[in-house]
Amino acid sequence: MLVEAQRNPVRRVTGLARSTPGRLTLLALLLVASTLLVGAVTAASVQRRSEALTALADRSEPLAYAAQEVYRAMADADATAASAFLSGGVESATLRRRYEQDVAKAAAALSTATGEITRSPELGGALSTLSGQLPVYTGLVETARAHNRQGNPVGAAYLREASTLMRGRLLPAAQSLYQAETANVARDLGGATTLPWLELLVGASLLAVLVAAQRYLTRRTNRLLNVGLVAATAASVVSLLWVLGASVVAVSSASSSQDDAEVVDVLARARIATLAARGAETLTLVARGSGAKYEELYVTRAEELQGLLARAGSDRAREHFVRWQDAHLRLREADDRGDYTAAVGLALGPGPEGATAAFDALDTDLGESLDAARARLTDTIARARGALTGAVPAVVLLALVAAVASAAGLWQRLKEYR
Repeated sequence: MLVEAQRNPVRRVTGLARSTPGRLTLLALLLVASTLLVGAVTAASVQRRSEALTALADRSEPLAYAAQEVYRAMADADATAASAFLSGGVESATLRRRYEQDVAKAAAALSTATGEITRSPELGGALSTLSGQLPVYTGLVETARAHNRQGNPVGAAYLREASTLMRGRLLPAAQSLYQAETANVARDLGGATTLPWLELLVGASLLAVLVAAQRYLTRRTNRLLNVGLVAATAASVVSLLWVLGASVVAVSSASSSQDDAEVVDVLARARIATLAARGAETLTLVARGSGAKYEELYVTRAEELQGLLARAGSDRAREHFVRWQDAHLRLREADDRGDYTAAVGLALGPGPEGATAAFDALDTDLGESLDAARARLTDTIARARGALTGAVPAVVLLALVAAVASAAGLWQRLKEYR
C-alpha cells in the first residue's frame, strides 16, 4: 500500500506531463527560460565588446600616447641638450627652451603613466627607473652646461655621462613602457574586433525554438498563428538584427582602428628614431675625435628610420630624410678632414643646406602626421563605441518582452483546457 501511495504522485506528474496542458506548461517554461538565457548571453557578449572599446578609448590609447610622449620627449631632450652644448658657451635660447619643454613634457606624461600602474604592475620597474633617473639626468646636463659656459672641457664628459644614462637606462625603460601600452591597445582592439558569432548562434537558435513551438501549437490547436509567439518572435528578430547591425559597424570601425593604430605606432617609432639619430649626430661632434660609437649609433638609427619611413608611406618625410642624409655626409667629411668649425656649422647652422633644417622639417612632418593619425584613431574608436550605444538595454528589454509574450501566448491556450 505504501509503495502504491508513493507511485500515485509520480503517476500524476508523468500523466500531467503527457497531457496537452502539461506539455503546454513545459513549453511555456522552456520558451521563457530560452528567451531570458539568450538575452543574458547576448547582452553579456555585447557588453564585453563595449567594455573593450571603453578601455581602449579611456585608458589604453591615452596611456600609449603618454608612454610615446615620455619616450619622444626624453629622446628629444637628449638631442637638444647635445645641440645646445655644441652652440658654445652662450647656448641658443631656443634650444634651451626646447630642452626645458621636453623635460616638462616627459615628467607630465610619466605622471599620467604612473597613475595607471595598477593596470600593468609589471611596469613598476620601468616607471621606477624613469622617475628616479630623470632628475639625475637633468642634473648631469646642468653640470655640463655650467662647465660649458665657463669653457671647461670637462663639460663634454658630463654631457656624455648624461647621454649614457639616457641611452643606457632611461630610453630602454621608456621603450618598455611604450611597448607594454601599445600591446594593451592591440589587446583591446582584438577584443573589439571579434565577429558576433556567439550572438548570431544563440539568436538563430532561439528563433528556431520559437518557430518549432509555433508549428507545434498549430498542429495541436488548429490555429495558424499564436499572437504571443508571433510577438516573441518579432522581438527576438529585432534584438538579433539590432545586435548584428551594431556589432558589424563596431567591428568594422575597430578593424579600421587597427590600421590607424599601426600607422600611429610606425610614425611614433619613426619620430623617436629621428630624435635618437640627431642626438647621436651631435654627440659625435661633442666627443671631438672619439665619437665613433655615436656615429655607429647614428647609422643604425638612420637605417631603422629609413625602413619606418618606407612603411609610413610619406613622400615628403622621405625627401626631408634624404636632405638630412646629404647634410650629414657633408658634416662627416668636414669633421674627418679636421674642419671642426665647418662641421658644427653644418650641424647647427640655420641654412637650408644644413642638418638642422632637414632634421627640423622631418621632425615637424612626422609630428603632424602622428597627430593626424591619432585623430583618425580616436575618431574610429568613437564610431565603434557609438554603434553599440543602447544595444545592451535594448537586448535586455526585448528579451523580457519575448519572455512575457511567450508566456502570455501559451497561457491563452492553457485557459482553453480549464
